[in-house]
Amino acid sequence: MKKIALKLSVLLGVAFLTFQMGCKKPSDNPEEIEETPVSGKATVSVEETIFPIMEDEVIIFENDYNRAKIELHKKTETEILKSIFQNSSQVVVLPRTLDSVELKNFKSKSIIPRITEIGTDALAFIVNAKEKDSTITTEEIVAVMLGKKSTRIKNLVFDNANSSSVRTIRELANVQVLPKEGVFSLNSNEELIRHIAANPGTVGVVGVNWLLQAPKDLQPYVENVKVLGVNNNKLKDNKFYKPTQSAIAKGDYPITRKLYLLNFQGTTGLGMGFASFVAGNKGQRIILKSGLVPAIMPSREILVKDK
Repeated sequence: MKKIALKLSVLLGVAFLTFQMGCKKPSDNPEEIEETPVSGKATVSVEETIFPIMEDEVIIFENDYNRAKIELHKKTETEILKSIFQNSSQVVVLPRTLDSVELKNFKSKSIIPRITEIGTDALAFIVNAKEKDSTITTEEIVAVMLGKKSTRIKNLVFDNANSSSVRTIRELANVQVLPKEGVFSLNSNEELIRHIAANPGTVGVVGVNWLLQAPKDLQPYVENVKVLGVNNNKLKDNKFYKPTQSAIAKGDYPITRKLYLLNFQGTTGLGMGFASFVAGNKGQRIILKSGLVPAIMPSREILVKDK
């Protein structure tokens, strides 16, 4: 009888442990969670001129999928391109896509990146709020980039020598290197805005996202800068436009860039899930509310009540 009771006790103990293991709460540690499109951990490198909007996207994505953890790394465009060619970055966000040579390079390695267009931004030209000028011409910008003296632009200042801002304006002026005089770079968009707010007489080139979604500690400096209107010499009227959402969407503002999320994971992982989220209705609505232009205008639900 004692043996039967002992065996029964052991069986009940095993059954209890099995039940406890089955009811064990799944780990919330991202390192221990299996990676899927909506769970696990991923690192995303973001070009610094568009960093604020991607912070918003990650906050909402992680709120919707609490078993997902995305770590954002703010980098220059040059740093990101170097990292993807060295296979050290698998998911990146850039204000440009890959060109035919770059795509061919990846194809030779049997790597086919998933490229998703997510929106459009612009580069803003800012001066100290005390400046009288309210406009600048593309011809003046190009002239300074060519190393010519300008009576209106004492110095043209960029956020970083390796940023997308420099590459974009170099392409506008069709120059390969920056001139030795009249143009210089700092270390970040934040430093650039602070510099312009404290130094009249200089023109700064900044990603408009930093003006629209400035961190709290930067807002007093943003309030002390003025955004210049820029003429669009490709339009018949050659009018001046500021980088408003409407002017960017219509193509009136002359210096805009398409934004892309590039996924090199090669698997159906968190990178794919995040790209789908940003390109989806909720992610596009976040971009719309930020003041940038979404790649696809999010749908709007209208409730119709029966009378």
